[in-house]
Amino acid sequence: MKYYLGVDGGGTKTLVALFDENGEMLDSVKTGGSNHENLPGSFPEAADIIFGAVSELLKKNSLSVDDVSGCLMGLAGIDHPYQHDALYKELYDRGLRRFDVLNDGFIITFAGLPDGVGIGYNCGTGTCCNSIGSDGRMLQIGGFEALSGDMGNGHWIATNVFRAVYDDVCLAAGRTAMTGVLAGKLGADLDRDSLLSLIPKLDTEEGEELIRMLIDVFFDVLNAGGDAAADGICETMAVRGAKFICAHLRKQRFDGESVRVVLSGSIHTKLPSGKYLDALRAECEKRSDGKKLDFIILDKPPVTGCVNKLLKDSAL
Repeated sequence: MKYYLGVDGGGTKTLVALFDENGEMLDSVKTGGSNHENLPGSFPEAADIIFGAVSELLKKNSLSVDDVSGCLMGLAGIDHPYQHDALYKELYDRGLRRFDVLNDGFIITFAGLPDGVGIGYNCGTGTCCNSIGSDGRMLQIGGFEALSGDMGNGHWIATNVFRAVYDDVCLAAGRTAMTGVLAGKLGADLDRDSLLSLIPKLDTEEGEELIRMLIDVFFDVLNAGGDAAADGICETMAVRGAKFICAHLRKQRFDGESVRVVLSGSIHTKLPSGKYLDALRAECEKRSDGKKLDFIILDKPPVTGCVNKLLKDSAL
């Protein structure tokens, strides 16, 4: 029996999974986020988190590193070769062998598509849009937050919802139903002081819960319809997402009449909005130069893309 490891490491959680030679998931361990950019200890702390979870999973299954035929990691924050090299060295020094590290966006297409050829657009804690062309070339767009104009992820949505409510409450400019919905979820009326009192909570354990609440406010109001502020946020994220996706059409080679686009991340899979997805498709159609795009909502864990790629590579 051959064993393989897959690692899906993001900003808020990391999943390490053990697979057999048929690609079946045998066991898994979930731990905290392993994006080195979010950790005070940077690459060493990220390596400790990942290697600790790998060691726990192997011990649970009475295996050692030497029993693993291959390991692939899709990790947020691995956007430059120097980041790959730095984290690779930390993991190697801890004893890991027969492994490689990719940006987490690349495992999306291998999770959603049999051959891995296509575009993956991920909006979760962060945003990235990656593709693998028909010639095997890999390309990443986005992933650098404000520097690359990333939009549509959870933190971006929460920030824009807060700003819209701020404009309503504090500037008396641009009424939005999101103010009332947020007040209802908080169980209190919102004025300037109560709204601003939420800001310090973003740096506490309550921060993630508040961000999720703001995201829920956005989708509740967007789906209800008729709110200019929510519609504006939707349009902005749809336009930017379409620009990311269609950039791959210009920069990559895709054979065939259509290109498959895998949508992943919590914004696309756990909090889907028909209105937003329709807007994204429409904006892509405007920019695709007549190329047909087939959209696929990822319905399996992204970590399965790790073993799919490992098995594909081992068969070559």
